[in-house]
Amino acid sequence: MNNMLLVLLMACGGLAVAIQPSINARLAQKVGSYESSMISFAVGTLAMFVMVMIAGRGNLRNVADASWWELTGGLMGAYFVTMTIIAVPRLGTLAVMSIIIAGQLTTAALLDQYGVFGLRQIPLTPVRGVGILLLCIGVGLVIRK
Repeated sequence: MNNMLLVLLMACGGLAVAIQPSINARLAQKVGSYESSMISFAVGTLAMFVMVMIAGRGNLRNVADASWWELTGGLMGAYFVTMTIIAVPRLGTLAVMSIIIAGQLTTAALLDQYGVFGLRQIPLTPVRGVGILLLCIGVGLVIRK
């Protein structure tokens, strides 16, 4: 896959992440917050099952070789989706997304700084630190009423 296509697909992923909480919050009005989260994951699981059947090249049997912490991504996803379902109607989509982005980038900077999970270590420079500070200031401005 060429890098430009990957950039485009990731931009579409950003679009999906911005829209998903509002869709799930709307569903929650009909079925409940936790139920909406469960339905979201059930639909996503079905979609991924179809994707694996069509294009999967891995080996699901190798999951037995995974460490326990390598399986926690689904728990984090469930927490994320459920919290956005609860927060969006109260704070608004823009506020929730800005908080999420600032949290993601701050965490990413720390993960890079320490090379967590065996990934490449990328130092947290003063310029990056200022960028994170500006993100946090931006969140404050966005959530201010």
